[in-house]
Amino acid sequence: MASQSAASRRQQELQLQYTNYKNTLQQLAQKIGDIEQETEEYRLVLETLGPLPKDRTCFRLINGVLVERTVGDVVPALETTAEGLKTVLEGLVKDYKKKQNEMETWKSKNNVQVVSQ
Repeated sequence: MASQSAASRRQQELQLQYTNYKNTLQQLAQKIGDIEQETEEYRLVLETLGPLPKDRTCFRLINGVLVERTVGDVVPALETTAEGLKTVLEGLVKDYKKKQNEMETWKSKNNVQVVSQ
């Protein structure tokens, strides 16, 4: 009887750990998707502003305030932000792959076989 409860407890612990891994991976994937979308928006804006004259007036939303600037003022700031987003994205992808490998190692170590994903 004690071995059944210990086995049952072990199974519950493994299920909990598996769920934690899956949730962590899902959260990382969500963050990656959000940053990819934001990066794409920055790319589109930079692509649109690229051919315009540097002294042309444009508007930028900064912390909820619409600010009037010139294209020459806005483009460098947008490029810097876009590069920062790319760096963050690379870090998140690296974290995702690391966590995925960690989960695969854990699954093989504990002989876990997933019935349905």
